[in-house]
This record gives sequence, structure tokens and C-alpha cells, in this order.
Amino acid sequence: MHKDILVWGAGAIGGTIGAYLARAGHDVTFVDVEADHVAAIRDPARGLNITGAIDNFRVHAPACTPDSLQGTWRRVFLAVKAQHTLDACRQLQPHLADDGYVVSLQNGLCERQIETVVGRERTVGAFVNFGADWMGPGEIMYSNRAAVVVGEVDGRMSERIQALHRDLQQFEPEALLSDNVWEYLWGKLAYGSLLFAQAIGQSGIADCLAREELLALWRQLARETIDVARAEGVALRGFNGFDPAAFSEGATEAQARASVAAMVAFNRPNPKTHSGVWRDLAVRKRPTEVDIMAGIVDIGRTHGIACPKLDKLTRLIRGIEAGQRTLHDDNLLELARP
Repeated sequence: MHKDILVWGAGAIGGTIGAYLARAGHDVTFVDVEADHVAAIRDPARGLNITGAIDNFRVHAPACTPDSLQGTWRRVFLAVKAQHTLDACRQLQPHLADDGYVVSLQNGLCERQIETVVGRERTVGAFVNFGADWMGPGEIMYSNRAAVVVGEVDGRMSERIQALHRDLQQFEPEALLSDNVWEYLWGKLAYGSLLFAQAIGQSGIADCLAREELLALWRQLARETIDVARAEGVALRGFNGFDPAAFSEGATEAQARASVAAMVAFNRPNPKTHSGVWRDLAVRKRPTEVDIMAGIVDIGRTHGIACPKLDKLTRLIRGIEAGQRTLHDDNLLELARP
């Protein structure tokens, strides 16, 4: 008999959503490569602890590492780093029911990779922007609510996507059901370019975005992504202060400044002050998801669109990952230079 929900990657995103669904009574199993995190979730005295400004609670649920997983599931919530998508899909495929599906709770365009392994008909798209951080084994800080969107990759309003949407409303009551989830995924890529840039400095998201001397840089980064998306036939959707129209061709400086101010206002109150990319570089000392930015550059090339700022940002982050460059706010000034 198939089980219901398998959360593959029980970190900040998967752990938070999975904990809410487990608390709501869903049959949830967690998988994670961090053995000490798995042990904490399984420990009756510890469990998975959600803390922070939004909520504080603890759940107990089955958990294991990938090598010890047994059984099959109807729904797999994939929440690993983008660079681990293909490996995770190959590992989870034997545990996915024939009529089941994988939903990508990830950054980037991971749905494209997922469908190469499990098939397009068993791939579901999702967009999340809430703030959470993995703090240690069994500990996740949920910092702020934000946009959550789900949709079939082909835009169908199927029974399964409607059921998934209802379930995710138990986590985020304002979660949206979309007939074009790609508009949100590309919107997050454009917004995400600003967060990747924040990660090469020391200041938090709000303070970094508020730097007046970097307004032109924000316009360039977002514009490059928007141009590539439109060449792909996608019109971007905005969220949480980010307005794609304010960074598109023909937009004025005043429009961009207004959107930046809205993003600053959204991020300023949040306990999560820095991006996940910054935490990977500064705290966890591990590779980031910078391949997402490189991927936009590559897609741009197929359309004859140059993305010089995104390309330079990618090289700066890889230099920091390799220990050839230190995190410093001056990196942003270098990125801003022609």
C-alpha cells in the first residue's frame, strides 16, 4: 500500500512544510542526507522543532537517510538544493508510485530536470518564497510568510493539483493555484538574481537593496533575466514587492526605485536578514545554487541574448566558493562597474 507524502530534503523548506502537514494529520515521512538531523526527527524526546516569529511547535514523524528508505509514496515533495536535483530524483524514483508525482519546492527551473527522470506527467511545479533556515539537527527557524504557488507544468487544472493546493493551504492559507506556474518561477529567478548579489557582501537583504548607488545594478540584473524569460515566451509574475514591469524594457528609474522600496519594506521586519545563498557562503561554507544563475546565461545564449551582469555575478560567487575572494560589500561595487 502506498504511503502519502515523502519529503525529500528536510531542511529549511521541506522541513517547514512537512512539519505543518504532519501537524495537520497527514502521513508524512522525511528523508535527509544529514544523519544527525534524521536522528533528531526520529528521537521521541526531540522531534522536528519549528521555531521563530511565525510559529513554535514540535512534530514527530518517520525519518531516514536515502540509503535506508523502504516503501513507495504517492507524493514526493522535493526540497533539495538545485544542484542535487538529478541525483535525488534517481534515488527517489523507485519509491514513487506509478500514479504518483514529484513536486519541486526548489529554486530555479528544477521541474525541467525532474521530468527527465520521472516523466513530465509525474512532475508538478511549485514556487515558494517564505523565509526559513536550518539551524541544526531537528531545528528549523521559520521567519516569515510569503508567496506559495503550485501548478501543473502544462497548466492543467487537474484533480491532483487542486488537492495539493488545498493541502498546502494548511501551511500557507494564501497559497495560490496557477495555470502558469512558470510565470512565478521565472519571476523568482529575476528576484533571485538580487539575492545572489546580496550574498557576495556582508549586509542583509533590506540594507543591501536599499543602497542607492546599487539601483542601476538591480535594474541590470533583473532586466537580463526578464529578457531571457520573454525570449522563452514567459511573462513574469511579481510577488512580495518585486514588480517585473519595473525592471523591464522601457521602465523608468522611478518605477524601479518604487519596487526596490517595496522589497525593502517586505524584508526589513523579517528575522531572516540574509539570503540562503549568503548562509551557504558565510555560515555553512558549502557550494551555493549559483548554477541557477549560470543556467539563465546559458539559456540567454541560445536566444542570442547576452547577460554580462549575471555572468560576472556567477564568476564572483564561484571565486568566493573557491576561497579566492572574501565576502565584502565592495564586491557589489565591483559587480556594478561596467
